[in-house]
Amino acid sequence: MNWYQAWGKRLFDFAASTGGLLILWPILVLLAVILILRDGQNPIFIQKRVGRDGATFTLFKLRTMPKPTPDLPSHEIDPSMISKFGQFLRKSRLDELPQLFNVVTGSMSLVGPRPCLPSQSTLIDERKARGVLKMRPGITGLSQIRGLDMSNPEKLARMDAEYAEPLSFNVDLAILFRTFVPNRR
Repeated sequence: MNWYQAWGKRLFDFAASTGGLLILWPILVLLAVILILRDGQNPIFIQKRVGRDGATFTLFKLRTMPKPTPDLPSHEIDPSMISKFGQFLRKSRLDELPQLFNVVTGSMSLVGPRPCLPSQSTLIDERKARGVLKMRPGITGLSQIRGLDMSNPEKLARMDAEYAEPLSFNVDLAILFRTFVPNRR
């Protein structure tokens, strides 16, 4: 176990997400106000997800669909259910900003496997078999930058395990960079 695995990843997560919240809070508040004015609903979407060691936690995102939102993985949701502003939030990844609170509290990491729903039992079993559930889930990860969603649980779990193998600060920085500056092909 290297320094980053032992304590550096959590220290980096805490410092970067706290700094991110301090810098980005005006944008988060502005987006929340826009959502309230547009939809008249709570702008924060709250959902139970599977985290480290298979424990559930409460995930926060900006709302991109009107209530009631089905409790389904993103790849199973009809795209017409996502509002126009929600499409912008998802494409720009601004809907993920409230997850910085999840990182500060330690239920998530900046980089790691995306947390799944408790109902995604096949994915949970595949991740458990590969030791992926030992990690904190992330806001972004290797599968996101490679364009893989949760529709293929076995392939996703293999990729999550691939991320865990060389766990390092440089790999996390590269994934963060690729999340915000994707390849333009």
